[in-house]
Amino acid sequence: MKLSKIKKSMVLSGLEIKRELNKEIFIEPYDESRLNPNSYNLRLHNELVVYDCDVLDMKVNNRTKSLIIPPEGLVLKPGVVYLGRTVEHTKTLKYVPMLEGRSSVGRLGLYIHVTAGFGDVGFSGYWTLEMTCVQPVRIYSGVEICQIFYHAIQGDYSTSYNSKYQNNKGIQASKIYEEF
Repeated sequence: MKLSKIKKSMVLSGLEIKRELNKEIFIEPYDESRLNPNSYNLRLHNELVVYDCDVLDMKVNNRTKSLIIPPEGLVLKPGVVYLGRTVEHTKTLKYVPMLEGRSSVGRLGLYIHVTAGFGDVGFSGYWTLEMTCVQPVRIYSGVEICQIFYHAIQGDYSTSYNSKYQNNKGIQASKIYEEF
């Protein structure tokens, strides 16, 4: 039995991200000063969404309300899921995008995603951030809150990505209820 060779997953360097801009990777708006050795920093938009119910139910479209981050910042409280979004709209045609918090943000006890930091090839939209904190923390709109990085994908894949979150125009609360 012959075993096929499996290539190791590779993360694109910052210079490779730059080379792929407007070809296979799209980031709007783009600012070269936010390019890192192997990622790109994304900023926090000024709008947040919080759930407006005591118990979240997977089978229903849970009520939400919007908050605006004022210029003096907004204090996030532990035990609450704050849905935010990136200022930047991203799109990738042949790479797997992934999102992680910046270490400086994490050192304040602020998580920028509960579990959903993994994107799909072909995703186009704003990234919804599922922010939680371990102690009260003041946040500001426009801050470089997270970083996007890209993995090369191996094997055949579909370029017709279609999801309930594709081509979003803003913050997306959970739509898992659509799966029931």
